[in-house]
Amino acid sequence: MSSILTNNSAMVALQTLKSINGDLQKTQSAISTGKDIASAKDNSAIWAISKVMESDVAGFKAVSESLSLGESTVAVASAGAEQITNLLNEMKEKVVAATGENVDHAKITADVDELKNQITSIISASQFNGSNLLNTAGGDITITSSLDRSSGGVAQASITVASVDFEANLDLSTVDVSSAANADASLDDIETLIQAAVDGAAALGASAKRISDQNEFVSKVSDAMKSGIGALVDADMEEASAKLQALQTQQQLGVQALSIANQAPQTILSLFR
Repeated sequence: MSSILTNNSAMVALQTLKSINGDLQKTQSAISTGKDIASAKDNSAIWAISKVMESDVAGFKAVSESLSLGESTVAVASAGAEQITNLLNEMKEKVVAATGENVDHAKITADVDELKNQITSIISASQFNGSNLLNTAGGDITITSSLDRSSGGVAQASITVASVDFEANLDLSTVDVSSAANADASLDDIETLIQAAVDGAAALGASAKRISDQNEFVSKVSDAMKSGIGALVDADMEEASAKLQALQTQQQLGVQALSIANQAPQTILSLFR
């Protein structure tokens, strides 16, 4: 039955064309934004997951900055500790030389005093951004190292680097080379100082390695999370391009089908001629 009041074919063609236009709009949006899921209405569950992961990525960026700052602080202290160890070894040579009776103890004392002053200067100068792990005032430093997410929420993890406090642990006043007897008595003292410096430098080196490894790990985790977010929300551009071509063809056919359906009632006029 044909009717001039109700055109079922046109209604079907119109609904089909609307559906095609909707899919075409979504595909064009995916191509222009690069995302299949650009807002919550596209897929609320996946969108929510991606936003939580994006917040974690932002958090890990801050963690990486904290680790980089901590790594630089420890690196400066470690360099200072290693230099102090070298100076103490040089001082030991002076002490050994001063154990002889036929040497100029006054000149050796002057050399040792200069080495002591240099060590004191290095201890004071081995600071980064106001943090010094070689003196008493600096104290330990705590570095944010990770964000641990669990069902209960997010917890912050940290790495604590202990101060080696050379200012208190290296008593340079015990080294005396003013005479052969005093130099001989100072041999054990200089060995103790060297061992303390070596232990301190080794501890700082171990901490620096741990921080460096953690920073590398955080960087890899952040990259993996970015990749995961992309897999969830990014558009497959090859697929979107092929789909766009198909939808444009369907749109043209839909327009033609609607045009044909709209012309159908006019054929009824021929029955009245």
